[in-house]
Amino acid sequence: MDSLLPLGTAPHPTTGDDLAARLRDTLQDAARGQVHGLDQARIEANLDGADVHPLDIDLTGVAVGVPTEGDTAEVPSWSPDIVSRDDAVLRTLHLDAHPLTAVDLPVDLTAELQGVRFAWVAAADGSVGVELVEPSEDSPVTGSARLAVSREGLAGTVRGLLTVALAGNGVQLTGFDLQIDQTGPRDAAIAIEASIKKGMFLSAKINATASAAVDSEMVLTVGDVQLSSGNPIVAALLGAVKGRAEAVAGQRIDLAEALPPGVRLTDVRLDVGDEVVVSAELG
Repeated sequence: MDSLLPLGTAPHPTTGDDLAARLRDTLQDAARGQVHGLDQARIEANLDGADVHPLDIDLTGVAVGVPTEGDTAEVPSWSPDIVSRDDAVLRTLHLDAHPLTAVDLPVDLTAELQGVRFAWVAAADGSVGVELVEPSEDSPVTGSARLAVSREGLAGTVRGLLTVALAGNGVQLTGFDLQIDQTGPRDAAIAIEASIKKGMFLSAKINATASAAVDSEMVLTVGDVQLSSGNPIVAALLGAVKGRAEAVAGQRIDLAEALPPGVRLTDVRLDVGDEVVVSAELG
């Protein structure tokens, strides 16, 4: 989404209810064809002078699909001729979903952010909106987030997406198993075994393994990545993909460095049981 969010025509919202209604309209326009159920989402806002405190958004029951070519209308960006800006702060944002559905996977989400800077803007054509301001070291954003999915549901969703992808190439997925094992507070190992069939004569098992770990400095290291098949024909077909996949092994990604100034990732946690839970702290 652009840093500029339209909120209808002047004047700016003067009540929390007015702001909530305009935000809902903006979100529905921006997510047209990809997100369903936003009309049922709970959005509550309170204005304290120019600031917003708090803004509560509950996306329980909202469904996010996978857009296909031609099923969404292009949403034009809002590029106004801005004639005035008034600085403000979203002091607290609460975002909840218990759950929302992504593709076909229920996702439980809780997030809270503090100190999000923005500006109320007015345009020459009489439209108004908000412009999000990037955080800085002097004006940091703090908060936390927790995301949880069913381990069994995650496996089912991955299987469904893989089934569709393979079917496009005339390959049938006849078996699938996904294992996720926690190997540390921020570490995990993943193993996938898939059985495939094409036509009457070609069938095989494909095995994929990978590991990942985040250290105390918030650097993600991708461990061993392997892709193999006991069927020599399938193994040969996997050659190009195998090379690209295994090249990822050993890569290091500085998660903290990837964030803009003013957004500091202080901790990430992983908990694997009946649910796969990822939590993060900003400070």
